[in-house]
Amino acid sequence: MTRSSTERIDTAIGGVGDSPIRPDAALKVKGEFAYSSDLWADEMLWGATLRSPHPYARIRAIRIGPALTLPGVYAVLTHTDVPGRNRFGLEHADQPVLAEDVVRYEGEPVAIVAADHPETARRAAARIEVDYEVLDPVTDPEAALGTESPVLHPDHQGGNVVRHVRIRHGAPEPTAPVVVTGEYTVGMQDQAFLGPESGLAVPAEDGGIDLFVATQWLHVDQQQVAAALGLPTDQVRITLAGVGGAFGAREDLSMQVHACMLARHTGKPVKFVYGREESFFGHVHRHPAVIRYEHGATEDGDLVYVRARILLDGGAYASSTTAVVANAATLGVGPYVVPNVHIDAYGLYTNNPPCGAMRGFGAVQACFGYESQMDRLAERLGMDPVELRIRNAVSEGASLPTGQVIDSAAPVAELLRLVRDKPMPAAAADDLREMPGGVSNTTHGEGVVRGVGYGVGIKNVGFSEGFDDYSTARVRLEVISGEPVVSVHTAAAEVGQGLVTLQAQIARTELGVHQVTVLPADTAVGSAGSSSASRQSYVTGGAVRAACEAVRADLLALAAAKVAVDGALHLDGGKVISATGEAVADVADLVGGKAIEHTVEWRHRPTEPIDPETGQGTAHVQYAFAAHRAVVDVDTELGLVRVVELACAQDVGRAMNPQAVVGQIQGGSAQGLGLAVMEEIQVVDGKVRNPSFTDYLIPTILDMPPMPIDVLELADPHAPYGLRGVGEPPTISATPAIVAAIRAATGKALDRVPVRPEHVVFDNGRDGR
Repeated sequence: MTRSSTERIDTAIGGVGDSPIRPDAALKVKGEFAYSSDLWADEMLWGATLRSPHPYARIRAIRIGPALTLPGVYAVLTHTDVPGRNRFGLEHADQPVLAEDVVRYEGEPVAIVAADHPETARRAAARIEVDYEVLDPVTDPEAALGTESPVLHPDHQGGNVVRHVRIRHGAPEPTAPVVVTGEYTVGMQDQAFLGPESGLAVPAEDGGIDLFVATQWLHVDQQQVAAALGLPTDQVRITLAGVGGAFGAREDLSMQVHACMLARHTGKPVKFVYGREESFFGHVHRHPAVIRYEHGATEDGDLVYVRARILLDGGAYASSTTAVVANAATLGVGPYVVPNVHIDAYGLYTNNPPCGAMRGFGAVQACFGYESQMDRLAERLGMDPVELRIRNAVSEGASLPTGQVIDSAAPVAELLRLVRDKPMPAAAADDLREMPGGVSNTTHGEGVVRGVGYGVGIKNVGFSEGFDDYSTARVRLEVISGEPVVSVHTAAAEVGQGLVTLQAQIARTELGVHQVTVLPADTAVGSAGSSSASRQSYVTGGAVRAACEAVRADLLALAAAKVAVDGALHLDGGKVISATGEAVADVADLVGGKAIEHTVEWRHRPTEPIDPETGQGTAHVQYAFAAHRAVVDVDTELGLVRVVELACAQDVGRAMNPQAVVGQIQGGSAQGLGLAVMEEIQVVDGKVRNPSFTDYLIPTILDMPPMPIDVLELADPHAPYGLRGVGEPPTISATPAIVAAIRAATGKALDRVPVRPEHVVFDNGRDGR
């Protein structure tokens, strides 16, 4: 189902609004797509990393001699071999390339090895001797916030607090006749991409380095690698290799500097490929959270105030914690009108694994808390939970707790009505495959109870708080073999979301040329920013459109100079078309043996930093909304859950590629389902207990239910084509909807995700205690 608020642009074949086949689709289906782990070079060496076995320890000594004696080993490097700055980080350069005097999390890199075979490299790394003085790790974020906790980064002002964001809106001490409180816990989720961290560094004749790597942000990688190598940025050339999923985890560096150090040291190409266990230590994860909420309302259900205290465990290093905290705080009351808001959100250093970007980025954790509160409030008031949400829903023109006014469509109430009014799925049949536990024959229906739950969420799109958020696109129109051909060159990372397809669609629509080539993303063109924050269609899409418009203007000027016609001209099918619909010139003839090329930097409208004391300010450029209805069957005796159906409604502004939009909604919902009922990195005393896909469970095709989907297209007048970021909102609202459905089936409080069987079976529904 689609509803549009604007007259649609005519959809060219393969253009904006169409769903052309992805250029990488057949290769991926047939197993022929080249991922970063498939990279190869003559005389290539293999890299390996020695990692700390301790969450917190001082390094007394490192002895590399035993590793160097192993035949086939070309280099063993430690922090003393870092040629430039031994620090990196997305927002704070607080993380060593290789640990110096202290390790702050289990798995921190201490030394790196290059050898002629991957097994030789791993054996050599195991021979390195490190003398550690083991320290007591700080693993409780609440304790880290206290004054008695060891300060893990003495050079950081603020102790173990990476960032504290305050939101103060309305009256300082409001009261209400109806008050509900709750404390909610979100576990540490992994991005669980299938392609592990990998890349190939090749030393160059000019003393620089060429790096081919799976990443999300080419130019920030370039800046950090150059600083660590002590090189000018133009001597670090990075090309995007095939990416096997990202979801935020590839924003931070993993093996990039290590491969480049070894390649420059040995003079040979060096390749890294992490195994699955190492991958769990090689990238950041979703921030675990402990959130306390207090909601006050009138007896009619109007929200009066929200108080919240949000603790986000950032782990050993900052990564993108500062931005995650800001999102959790600024979006912390959800898509609701709340006149009085008092929120304190903290991001904290601990000795747990580093946490950073993951799909939803702070909004996921907050949404589980505030949506759980809305269900609790509805129960207290004796109201329907959907009607309570609709009664308090924001709409266009509403003011958020930051004081920012929503200046485009915000159809929260409509989204909720759409999912509520869908037909309910049929009752479970006798087929065991439709029972919780499936074909394991754990039940034939006895003890199985059905529940229905709802969730709705809000997410910002793009970078915020005054960040200079832009993208660069170079578009070239030329004639090859008598046909007009367009090439598009950006540094935007294709991480599986379909951006390569979209760039070609935009070029076809704007230039009326069917043959479009999207060149490999690299640092030879200006920055496109990160493939995160649901921003690339907006920002890189805007840049490609603007560059195409510049090319089109030149082309139509050529046509106007050669053809005397009245009225505006446009392009279609490789022709210049007059206002009367007549083809008056061929694009190929106008371009001839020359080329028309333009490079454009494109920015969205500016945002601003929030006030540090009140959190007031126009922090975000755009908001996106999605709602879910979950239907579950729960075996209340064994605690097993089957999600029977997961309906979703989402406003996407403009469905640039309708099939890709549906895919994003399905994929985002799958990750929300995983967080609801199965996905959690188990960390005990700072140590990861389940670094494998045997013990860290993710949804499979058998876990995913049917997904009825409604797509609204209510154009944002400030965005290219009216589009709205799509990828993150469905992840945000899926989790609370599923947990609400389990609560409805069991009557348990269930204030923690993921919900485990013991939470369902034991009396209090919390942690099995």
